[in-house]
Amino acid sequence: MELQTAQERVDKWIKEHGVRYFNELTNMAQLTEEVGEVARIIARRYGEQSEKESDKNKDLGEELADVLFVTLCLANQTGVDLQKAFDKKLDLKTKRDHDRHHNNEKLK
Repeated sequence: MELQTAQERVDKWIKEHGVRYFNELTNMAQLTEEVGEVARIIARRYGEQSEKESDKNKDLGEELADVLFVTLCLANQTGVDLQKAFDKKLDLKTKRDHDRHHNNEKLK
């Protein structure tokens, strides 16, 4: 799915089920909370922290989807075309980082 389509689907969902967007500051706080939940899973499942029994059933994909959903909300309400921004960023990273990563001894 294209990011533009994802933005449209989120906007439609908000209008049909969510009544309205939360304000930008609330969504920023929500995004921070969701990123924290992703960090908790990663730290415990893949990092050195012990995973609590209550965390073992947490779905990383679901938490990443929460991050994406709130990001799409913020893009919609601030007028950001994420497809355009993502394509621009990927092009920049491709030009800037191609040789840098290939020449990084730490990655070999």
